[in-house]
Amino acid sequence: MNTMDPDTMEPHGLTQRISGEKSSMTQKAVQDYYPDDIAVCYGCGKSNKHGYQIKTYWEGEETVCRFQPQAYHTAFPGYVYGGLIASLIDCHATATAASAKYHEEGKSLGIGTVERFITAALHVDYLAPTPIDVPLELRGRVKESKGRKMVISVTLSAEGKETARGEVVALKMPEDFLSKQK
Repeated sequence: MNTMDPDTMEPHGLTQRISGEKSSMTQKAVQDYYPDDIAVCYGCGKSNKHGYQIKTYWEGEETVCRFQPQAYHTAFPGYVYGGLIASLIDCHATATAASAKYHEEGKSLGIGTVERFITAALHVDYLAPTPIDVPLELRGRVKESKGRKMVISVTLSAEGKETARGEVVALKMPEDFLSKQK
């Protein structure tokens, strides 16, 4: 699979990649390309002022998201509650799926509409308690791409220690999905 240029979010070949180059996080996030009318997800929706509004960026062949938990995201004093961890993994994975599929189809972000992906399955392994007072880093990779289905693996780390990992089966949202909900 080709990679995304971390500065422009444009696809480029592996031979054009500068080894070890990191994203500056100054480019637009994948979620910034979602159409406004469907960018309302509590986890990743830019239009949901009460939500987490996570941001997913490409760094080489994986995506990255950094999130700072707040005191109210607690399970026990000093630790993040598991529901937040699952939500972050879920939303980061669906953004990874959407942008990877867009690239796979030969499209460039910023041209046309990025189709949303919805979660068909979510599995999370909690490996260690996750501290609440440090930024969390999520890293996503495409594990499988087949038609409308993408399988994304995600790790969540705090201060370099992996505290959770997840796998999301994401499906490209059917064009008539929202009309069926009315």
